[in-house]
Amino acid sequence: MGMWASLDSMWDLPTEKRIFGAVLLFSWAVYLWETFLAQRQRRIYKTTTRVPPELGQIMDSETFEKSRLYQLDKSTFSFWSGLYSEVEGTFILLLGGIPYLWRVSGRFCGYAGFGAEYEITQSLVFLLLATLFSALTGLPWSLYNTFVIEEKHGFNHQTLEFFMKDAIKKFIVTQCILLPVSSLLLYIIKIGGDYFFIYAWLFTLVVSLVSEILIFLLQNLLVLPLPQADLEFTMYLSNAYFYGFFKNKRIVLFDTLLEECSVLNKDTQEDSGLEPRNDGEGDSEEIKAKAENKKQGCKNEEVLAVLGHELGHWKLGHTVKNIIISQMNSFLCFFLFAVLIGRKELFAAFGFYESQPTLIGLLIIFQFIFSPYNEVLSFCLTVLSRRFEFQADAFAKKLGKAKDLYSALIKLNKDNLGFPVSDWLFSMWHYSHPPLLERLQALTSTKQD
Repeated sequence: MGMWASLDSMWDLPTEKRIFGAVLLFSWAVYLWETFLAQRQRRIYKTTTRVPPELGQIMDSETFEKSRLYQLDKSTFSFWSGLYSEVEGTFILLLGGIPYLWRVSGRFCGYAGFGAEYEITQSLVFLLLATLFSALTGLPWSLYNTFVIEEKHGFNHQTLEFFMKDAIKKFIVTQCILLPVSSLLLYIIKIGGDYFFIYAWLFTLVVSLVSEILIFLLQNLLVLPLPQADLEFTMYLSNAYFYGFFKNKRIVLFDTLLEECSVLNKDTQEDSGLEPRNDGEGDSEEIKAKAENKKQGCKNEEVLAVLGHELGHWKLGHTVKNIIISQMNSFLCFFLFAVLIGRKELFAAFGFYESQPTLIGLLIIFQFIFSPYNEVLSFCLTVLSRRFEFQADAFAKKLGKAKDLYSALIKLNKDNLGFPVSDWLFSMWHYSHPPLLERLQALTSTKQD
């Protein structure tokens, strides 16, 4: 009876207290669920010490072991960084960090001569301070990940100076995009009247289209010609993807597909200053080691198989379907935001008793109130994405590229030290792309080659 009585007493709390408690409980429930899934996958890393039979003739035991150890280190890092993030977020809520930062933003605006009526200006200062706080608290974790874990496994090629300069540049670029877009969105919500959610949705749609155009222009600047006659373009980033709209569609192939065209594979020769000997004799141990660790890359036939996969996404309309789903979700969220923004108890739950700033309303509703919905939506989109990937693989198979796609997937997985074995529940919840073994099995399970 005592337990039920205590549960009943929770419902006697003010509405804002119940909202705040529900937000915290759900946040920790999600964290514990994610931790449970991560531990299942970590068990796979620990116990799977032999190469799966499907990969036995292609992936050697040394590469498999390197991948296993790399993923173990990453899972340990994810556990501690995730725990820190959850504890930090909880303390921010419990200690009233959001209303405190809003008041600090107001003081800064006051020093500059902007009063309380300049809500949008105060909102921009709040965003600047919030993203600065996030960048600073996340910096030690990013440094450890880059210069300890990635360095240990051979993936880091940055100096500390370059890393810091790059981080500062990213922060500045982020602010140059975030602040103007946010100010326009807040202004539209303020002047939009009863149907502001329609105008806000249209604004985000325009922003997404402009982003596509900018990406299109940027890709055209970064695309580099290849020496091969039968393959036209690549980019120095990683793997492949399809993008574009109407008649301006592009399939981008990355340098990880064609390592012989990448500067990464010049290390052995350039570092030594010597041409490799045909007989293999007289090479230093360092040069031999670099040659052994060189990324494989893909043959032209394998690159064409990957191209066939990306063409499958286009032919089957996956890009259009994703855009439609994204915009339907965006419209729904803005509509629900319009319904909830007038509820003062939502603001009171997070310490805003006297004012209801629009930016804070966006933060509370989209990040906290919509959390359950976002989790369900994320899972559904993951399931859909996996289905699309299988369909694109099947399309490449119909083009007669099954064998080449099979070997290309294995090579790309090996180059990135991806671990080919996954816990089914962890995979189902997290992987937007099916695990390697599932894709390989699907490529060999049908009769058509």
